Amino acid sequence: MTISINDVSQVLNATQQNSKPSVTPGEAQASFADSLKGAVENLNTIQMESDSKTEGLANGNIDDLHDVMITAQKASITLETTVQVQKKVIDAYNEIMRMQV
Repeated sequence: MTISINDVSQVLNATQQNSKPSVTPGEAQASFADSLKGAVENLNTIQMESDSKTEGLANGNIDDLHDVMITAQKASITLETTVQVQKKVIDAYNEIMRMQV
């Protein structure tokens, strides 16, 4: 998923023009939950593909070691990125909970 500069500027312009949010908190929460669910499903798909190719290489069904290694590295990077994002979300949540209201 990519976000362009135009998308960001449109959101900023809409926010500045309207003081009332166009998205309800419930909709924002559902959208955020869907985004997280999609990211975890994507991670699971990549991990399963890597496992499948590694198993195929071990069984002798796949001869392309480069493809297996690239897929394994892609799965590793995706997992590490997901863990880092999880840590940042938890840190943000903890920071919000510490705020004085």
